Amino acid sequence: MADLWSEADVGEVIEPGAVILSFEAASAITKGKAVYLSADMKVSQCTAITQIPIGIATKTVAVGEFCPVCVRGVIKITAGGAINRGEQVTNDASANLVTLPEATVVGDVNDLIARALGMALQTFANGDTGLIYVDKA
Repeated sequence: MADLWSEADVGEVIEPGAVILSFEAASAITKGKAVYLSADMKVSQCTAITQIPIGIATKTVAVGEFCPVCVRGVIKITAGGAINRGEQVTNDASANLVTLPEATVVGDVNDLIARALGMALQTFANGDTGLIYVDKA
């Protein structure tokens, strides 16, 4: 699919009024990747599908630097698989975004709600870049 927002780089917020929070980086983090709270007020880049993402890094940082994280707003990401517009998204083990799986038992519902990072604003093929709406704030 064509990049619908080619003037922005991956990890760039394209909406005024987005909510960006700053956290200390507990690991090296790449701009445009999903991050999770790995300690109090510290984030790490997601490395497992079981981690609960809190947003998308808007800057590449080293350990100990402060990392701005988009927790609400429209941001450009890379898809880790096929995603249909309107679907809820979460992280994969590479911190890219994938479709949130469906719950198979009632106990899974709360976990999936926590893992939902936002909604795809367009249809993606694996490796495509494009826009999602992050809604964790």
